[in-house]
Amino acid sequence: MIASVSGEISQILDGQVVVSLSGLGLLINVTENTCLNCHLGMPQTFHTYLVVREDQLALYGFATAEERDLFVHLIGVAGIGPKTGLAALSTLTPEAVRRAITADQPEIFARVPGIGKKTAQKIILDLQGKIQPLEPLEAAFRLDDVDTEVLEALTALGYSVVEAQAALQSISREENPDVEERLRKALQFFS
Repeated sequence: MIASVSGEISQILDGQVVVSLSGLGLLINVTENTCLNCHLGMPQTFHTYLVVREDQLALYGFATAEERDLFVHLIGVAGIGPKTGLAALSTLTPEAVRRAITADQPEIFARVPGIGKKTAQKIILDLQGKIQPLEPLEAAFRLDDVDTEVLEALTALGYSVVEAQAALQSISREENPDVEERLRKALQFFS
């Protein structure tokens, strides 16, 4: 297995980068966030995972070993391939993935392109106990029905799940307004 690759970025493509090292150019599939942080000509280290198929070898690279480990866990779930695993880590932060699994929140995974409600539940069922939170879970991170509706509304308006969660966390939990009021306050977060 190729655990990591260090070299100079020679080309940036859509969801992929080419890393040059010792006259060899390696094509590495990366998350959107990793791709945005890559700059031509700059040295970069990727924590990698090699996927071997009968017709191809594909290298997947991540900014941190934690992201790579989560990717390996995700693609270990039946029905989740490397592209869907990469999409999950492009849409959600590693902490959001951990929180969704440990807090049993399939609605978070269901917002990832290529993952439906049943697959989201399967991910959580398969990975509970294998994935530990980075910090103790607090009740503040558990989405109630009102927050779930606000999260759905924000993602329908084009915000990413991560952006929507940040907006929800900015709203005081002591207040218990209705969906419309929480949505209004979440939208104010973006202005």
